Amino acid sequence: MRLQFHKDFTFADAIPLVGYLKALGISHLYSSPILTARAGSMHGYDVVDPTTVNPELGGEDGFRALVAALRAEGLGVIVDIVPNHMAVGKDDNAWWLDVLTYGRGSRFAHFFDIDWEPADPALHGKILLPTLGSTYGEALRNGDLQITREGKRGGLVVRYADHMFPLRPEDRYEIENVGLEAYDPSTDEGRERFHALLEKQNWRLAHWMVAGDEINWRRFFDVNELAGLRIADPAVFDATHELLLRLYGEGLIDGFRVDHIDGLMDPGGYARRLREHLDAVQRDRPGPLAEQRAYLVIEKILGPGEELASDWAVDGASGYDFMDDVSALLHDAAGEAPLAAFWAEVSGRPADFHAEEEIARREILDRSFSAQLDQAAHALHQVARLDYDTRDTSRAAIRRALVELLAHFPAYRTYANAAEPRGEADRALFERAMEKARQSILPADLSVLELLDGWLGGAVGPEDQRLLRDKAIRRFQQLSAPVAAKAVEDTAFYRYGKLVSRTDVGFDVATFAIDVPTFHARTAARARAFPDAMLTTATHDHKRGEDVRARVAVLSEIPEEWITTARRWRELAEPLRAPDAPSAADELILFQILVGAWPDDLSPDDAKGCAAFAERVAGWQLKAMREAKLATDWSAPNEAYEAAARRLLDGVLTGGDPTLRRAIAAFAERIGAPGAANGLLQALLKLTIPGVPDTYQGTEFWDLTLVDPDNRRPVDYAARADALARGETAGAAAAHWRDGAVKQALIAAALGERARRPSLFARGAYEPLAVDGPVASDVIAFARSLDGETAVAIGLRATAGRLAANGSIAPDAIALRDTTVSLPSQLAGKTLTDCLTGRRLEPGGALQLSELTELPVALLVATD
Repeated sequence: MRLQFHKDFTFADAIPLVGYLKALGISHLYSSPILTARAGSMHGYDVVDPTTVNPELGGEDGFRALVAALRAEGLGVIVDIVPNHMAVGKDDNAWWLDVLTYGRGSRFAHFFDIDWEPADPALHGKILLPTLGSTYGEALRNGDLQITREGKRGGLVVRYADHMFPLRPEDRYEIENVGLEAYDPSTDEGRERFHALLEKQNWRLAHWMVAGDEINWRRFFDVNELAGLRIADPAVFDATHELLLRLYGEGLIDGFRVDHIDGLMDPGGYARRLREHLDAVQRDRPGPLAEQRAYLVIEKILGPGEELASDWAVDGASGYDFMDDVSALLHDAAGEAPLAAFWAEVSGRPADFHAEEEIARREILDRSFSAQLDQAAHALHQVARLDYDTRDTSRAAIRRALVELLAHFPAYRTYANAAEPRGEADRALFERAMEKARQSILPADLSVLELLDGWLGGAVGPEDQRLLRDKAIRRFQQLSAPVAAKAVEDTAFYRYGKLVSRTDVGFDVATFAIDVPTFHARTAARARAFPDAMLTTATHDHKRGEDVRARVAVLSEIPEEWITTARRWRELAEPLRAPDAPSAADELILFQILVGAWPDDLSPDDAKGCAAFAERVAGWQLKAMREAKLATDWSAPNEAYEAAARRLLDGVLTGGDPTLRRAIAAFAERIGAPGAANGLLQALLKLTIPGVPDTYQGTEFWDLTLVDPDNRRPVDYAARADALARGETAGAAAAHWRDGAVKQALIAAALGERARRPSLFARGAYEPLAVDGPVASDVIAFARSLDGETAVAIGLRATAGRLAANGSIAPDAIALRDTTVSLPSQLAGKTLTDCLTGRRLEPGGALQLSELTELPVALLVATD
């Protein structure tokens, strides 16, 4: 189970939960980053000191106490690690401050991915610091910049708000000699002296908005407070991993999840190096842990058709691929066309996601990554100058061709290098990108595009060109990944509202639905390649909770009903809407969010409850609109538009006329039961197919959360412990399914079976079972078999018209009549027990689906 640690939920706060985790069937606590992060961090990905355990979480002693409690119950620990970047700015990163102090002469200068000789000669030997909230001139003139004495030794620094910029040691004598008052920016003489002093520093201050155009160091995506690390440098690797490897060697950690591995220069090389270090330390681990190899998974967004490399020495990815597969399985393909047409008609946006994605990629390249694009173009221009056949290729033409290539790139990045031919996987990606780029590029630049194909790994160049070619390839790879993340997940996903259940982290949005055979094929392929890959359905980064997506997916089964309903709601919302705000697109997405996240226990006449729900949705709404970057955004908020959108939301949920609010609540109730059925199927598949299931904190009850910070709210563990202690089967809890206990009971039962039959679920064969009858295409059934042991999982999708009346999640026996699941031969004639209900069955060679009378899912094993 993934837990999010922060100052308000520390290691000590987790210790009382260990007994509950054990009772639920959890084997490992999967922790958010534990290294020292920026004070007050609610996530831990902004590490400022990788050599210590975060004191806000309890420090190393607190971590040891938590691990001791976990070990006492037989539980292990997996830790999320962040090798790609560190938090910078402010005054808390000693490594970064040393670089600001000593520049290229700092012992940490090579730790960060800084271009000390960029194309702009004014930045040679300097670091651009885009941290000012106003222009440099305004900040200087207004006195926002001040020289102060900091620390025990009274070091001289420049202060700007909570940012600290150390001065060069060689300038201190001058300052002490003339006195601090000589640098008073309120006087003309003082301001000029202060400016001259600043010009001599190893850094140059700038307004934050120039970062995208001028920054000369690699950031995490476009975040000015996160600086990229050169983790491929052995010294940097050792310094940032020494503590983690020590804790692993002492038996305090059992494995790692690597954050954003595609941000690294050489992801495969990093993963192999980390595995080598873990293997070397393994033999020193105490007791039986010396025989237990580290579990190692990576956060990797796999593009459509992309496969994880088999030579990275990892156990698999962290589960976005499965999350996408199971989501697509829950959607009805027949709903795609009408929903796409409705979305395009109402919103005026493209019906095709690829068109929306291309628009976003071009915008993001221009507004956020212009500097990195220039750096990549410059590196490729240097390659062009190496050969007299290509030296007339202009840098501007290279830049234009790069834009076309990146606008159509179908994955985060490639993994090519200049010394060997492009691999098969990279070849396929480049061919797809090149095919589309050839159609959109200016005819005069087509030959330049073909050159890029060769320079970026399509051809092995002469040995004397490889250094510059490698630099160009690296620039391209470390540009394509953040462009994909910001343009697709953080922009296009917020603009595209055909169904919000198909726009989440790692999803192939262009694929609306998959059928059961496709799901089986993908599962089997993953099992062959990475049988221990992590399987997840919710994360700290998801845009909608797993059960919000499961509920909204029901709309794909009833598209015409939804379209009629949404049209009616737009009419009812007319009095609440400003003349031009919010847009029809934002309004339609809002309606999906309201029905998807409507709490199961919320009455539309509960004023206090509806107001609390409105506050939660408002947090999502503001983030969604700003991420979409259409009517408003983070850099230039359109307060009037945002206020109009909030007035609409408040009018719906807290206004005096309850008509629309009641209609939304009624529709949420209408799709609530089939949405819950989808949620149960999603959970069962995660827990029974090959792989290691990951449960995000709190999602053992219904997960009706929205994007962060909503999905990181405190979890009511007492309620969950009480529900588990009742010992109800999932079948019994189905009678009161709205409280979420049914989902928790399913999880506990499935994890209990995994604990009883660990080898079966870890290494057992995955065998799709034949299904016959009227609803066969909507039944997913498979067996896990090993050494005489067998378990069978069965689930029904597309349940909108196949559940019993009165809001029950029990299947309608009449709807399932004459549909059968053929059971494995080894179960023929045996009495089977449904682990989810406790019910015993005598199915013979085939199970009549209509015998599943309590739940739309089942987990069958031979009765002991």
